[in-house]
Amino acid sequence: MIQRKVVYVLWRREMIKYFRARSRVVGAIAMPAFLLIFQGMGFRRAEFPGLPESIGYFQYLVPGIIGMTLLFTAAYAGMSVIMDKQFGFLKEVMVTPASRISIVLGMISGSATVSIIQALIILMMSVLLGFRLPFISAILSSVVIMVLISMTFINIGLILSSVLKDFHGFSTIINFIAFPLFLLSGALFPVSNLPAPIRVLSYLDPLTYGVDALRGVLIGYCEFSIVQDVFILSILSVLMVCASGYFFKKAEML
Repeated sequence: MIQRKVVYVLWRREMIKYFRARSRVVGAIAMPAFLLIFQGMGFRRAEFPGLPESIGYFQYLVPGIIGMTLLFTAAYAGMSVIMDKQFGFLKEVMVTPASRISIVLGMISGSATVSIIQALIILMMSVLLGFRLPFISAILSSVVIMVLISMTFINIGLILSSVLKDFHGFSTIINFIAFPLFLLSGALFPVSNLPAPIRVLSYLDPLTYGVDALRGVLIGYCEFSIVQDVFILSILSVLMVCASGYFFKKAEML
């Protein structure tokens, strides 16, 4: 049974932690901003095979950098769980009558909100650099897609945090997972330009469909259909929520 008050309290706690740690805000957007400015501006006039002539590289890159922001922010959400373990907060939460699914959803909702805030900061920054902002309906649609991307990768972080116990192991493994997912997603270049064997790996990458859906609603160009992208992301996000709930309960019994 989902207890809304539990979800809200955990969500609010995450918001307070986020807005109080200004260094966390700056650190999380530094690398995406760096790529957006230097790679986006540096290759602004370059022509890439697979891109329509009507779409410049900077327009193509912005949704990919937003996807990168969501990926890394969401995946590192598990770090907070490990901290809560070490400082005893998670143990205190677990002994309350709160249902386990409510606790998991509270963690997910807080981390997803943080991810989306940071993605919107990157989007606003890109507008200042010349990105053509679409209609408000497209922006709202992109937020829905951001939620699905965040939910998928937050749960990967939660699964790892339920298995691992220290920061160093978590950071090493999450980087090993996140960087290949980012590079295979087509965030920096069209997936169609990749060799066939590597392209197969891209099709197995959830972020590929997230970035493609963002491009579809933000710049009107996608390699797949938006309906297909959203369908795949929706299925994956539900499966990952169920998986993280399972590992969370299993870790509690150990």
